Amino acid sequence: MTQCCINPSILSADFVNLEAELQRISNADAVHVDVMDNHFVPNLTLGLPVVQRIQAVSPVPLDAHLMISDADRWAPGFADAGLASVTFHAEASTAPIKLARELRSRGSKAGMALRPATPVEPYLDMLAELDMLLIMTVEPGFGGQAFLDVTLPKIRRARAAVEGSGLGVAIQVDGGITEDTIARAAEAGANVFVAGSAVYGADDPAAAISLLRDKASRTLRGATE
Repeated sequence: MTQCCINPSILSADFVNLEAELQRISNADAVHVDVMDNHFVPNLTLGLPVVQRIQAVSPVPLDAHLMISDADRWAPGFADAGLASVTFHAEASTAPIKLARELRSRGSKAGMALRPATPVEPYLDMLAELDMLLIMTVEPGFGGQAFLDVTLPKIRRARAAVEGSGLGVAIQVDGGITEDTIARAAEAGANVFVAGSAVYGADDPAAAISLLRDKASRTLRGATE
């Protein structure tokens, strides 16, 4: 299984003081940037120009999660901006294999996200085209939602497929990740964890990241012993 990573979501940060908020999570593995267009999801957040400025001041790489319509058209621009990882939604792409290849060709890791009710099976044949598979553990669009345990079997099926393929595809989970839920997600097979309010709602976000990483890592080590 690939390395355990904690990617805090700045959706829960203070948007007026983003540069300072980024420095508070400098021990994270990446910054998870939620891009929402008020079409694919009923919320509006950040566009490419703001993401580029975030990248310019971030102490760690950017992991963009595009919750936007017409991902085939818009996602490559985020890769062109030099982001480390760009994740698009399968439900918003008409040619996901082509898009994943385009993201990689432009220098970004390619991720694909699935809503909680979207089955993983139709996409398992394209694992070789991906660096990361994001299993949403809440409905995309808003932070602070409760973790959906109904997604755990899907995470297990995705992990089994990745292990069976011999590929190093990371499995990311996003939504409701806390001290209480991260072990369940890790036990199911996730190894990259997006946490928003659990990090930025803490008095010491850096300490919260370390605690989450320790809990997930211990669970992942136990699963391989």
